[in-house]
Amino acid sequence: MRKKATIMDARQIDRSLSRIAHEIVERNHGTDNLALVGIRSRGVPLAETLQHKIKEFEGVEIPTGSVDITLYRDDLSQIAPNPVVQATELDFEIESKVVVLVDDVLFTGRTIRAALDALIDYGRPRAIELAVLIDRGHREFPIRADFVGKNVPTSLLEVIKVQCRDIDGEDSVLMMEVDDVVRQYDDGGE
Repeated sequence: MRKKATIMDARQIDRSLSRIAHEIVERNHGTDNLALVGIRSRGVPLAETLQHKIKEFEGVEIPTGSVDITLYRDDLSQIAPNPVVQATELDFEIESKVVVLVDDVLFTGRTIRAALDALIDYGRPRAIELAVLIDRGHREFPIRADFVGKNVPTSLLEVIKVQCRDIDGEDSVLMMEVDDVVRQYDDGGE
């Protein structure tokens, strides 16, 4: 895989997340009964950033958690013989809340479908909305994001790689090019 282009730098990511934070509050007429849940792994720092931004302009700390979808994947047997399962952390009730599910890249929709299944095991929210930093197309499930940082049309020979400071040491979104069609469903095709 080789780098083809830088799609977003740290400033562009920050501006997109600020806009998404405002859109979430506007669409939900405030912060009452609102919660953020990041999909492991890069959805978690994005959800935490959205929480921080909402607190800055609303003065309210939104409950924020994380969900691990490993055991809910429909391709579990293909990804690894012994997949690593991380903790789901939901230290609040999701019943009757509007839960905003947060992920880095929306690709086929399979990750989101798995996250929906995992989330429902913890209760019945009033509604589930989806916020993604990048929507790259190529849906295999009828899933669309409510809040999108940037739409990036891609071919199947391209991969979107989101880097988060907490995990990768820097914030950026890169477009990578591969020689053969690579269709990995984790993290938007990383």
